[in-house]
Amino acid sequence: MSEQSGLSVLGVFSGIQWEHWFSAIVLLLAGVVLASMSARWINHLMHKRASRHHAVLVRRLVFYAILVFFGIAAMYEAGFSMDVMLGAAGILTVAIGFASQTSASNMISGLFLLVESPFRIGEYIEVDGTLGEVVGVDVLSVKLRTPDNLYIRIPNETLIKTLVVNRSRFPIRRLDLSIRIAFAEDIERVEQLLMALAAKSPGTLEEPEPFVLVTGFGPSSVDLQFSFWVTKDNVREGHSDMMVAVKRMLDREGIEIPFPHTSIYAGSHSEPFRIELVTPQHNKEEEQDDVNANGGAAHRVVGH
Repeated sequence: MSEQSGLSVLGVFSGIQWEHWFSAIVLLLAGVVLASMSARWINHLMHKRASRHHAVLVRRLVFYAILVFFGIAAMYEAGFSMDVMLGAAGILTVAIGFASQTSASNMISGLFLLVESPFRIGEYIEVDGTLGEVVGVDVLSVKLRTPDNLYIRIPNETLIKTLVVNRSRFPIRRLDLSIRIAFAEDIERVEQLLMALAAKSPGTLEEPEPFVLVTGFGPSSVDLQFSFWVTKDNVREGHSDMMVAVKRMLDREGIEIPFPHTSIYAGSHSEPFRIELVTPQHNKEEEQDDVNANGGAAHRVVGH
């Protein structure tokens, strides 16, 4: 029995056309090498002629196309029938399509993103409140790196359905600062001081010109909008530096930055209550003076 089993195993191995399998393996290895070299060459060729986004997508497309071509050639060389392979591939494609509808949707969405190109690798985008730099664009998803160095994966289908804000597509950005001044201040004087501050700031662009608008009247302030333009690489620093410069200018010029005030009334026609803060050591002496003067109890608010 053992001799028959050994002969059957030897018969199976002797029936294998090893030269065809060896040729198939060589073809597959050659395909991997050629696909890698072609992808690197395409990436080098498109480095100065296209964006990083398109260079990465074309490089991957070339790599997988060459790899699939050599894979099919290797299977044909190994003795697989092309009719059987195509039939099995069709059945497998239908099964995979039903089992992975979400992945198929992400792949189709990725093609739409490739054609539309709303963002590129290296740009900063905001998706549903999430801000980050695009570090990867794949078949199924887009990878972001947030300012606090978190890695976020967003499916392509989500990007198609959600509002996407590209914060670095254009070379310049406008920054809007909300400034509140007291009603007693001269608005025109404050506008002139802000425009002079923008003219002296090294990070502020001369064109487009900065401007100041009166946006409304608050409960205790006049609300201003101070807008100026900076380059896209100087957004955070430009915003912070200008906020510090505005605060110093308002302090130096003696311009009041208002804060909420509260008044207490006993009735619609009464005067506001007068509140006097006294120290504890003078409290007893002043109470005694009030009692002697009025012949009754003193009414005073004591604050500590």
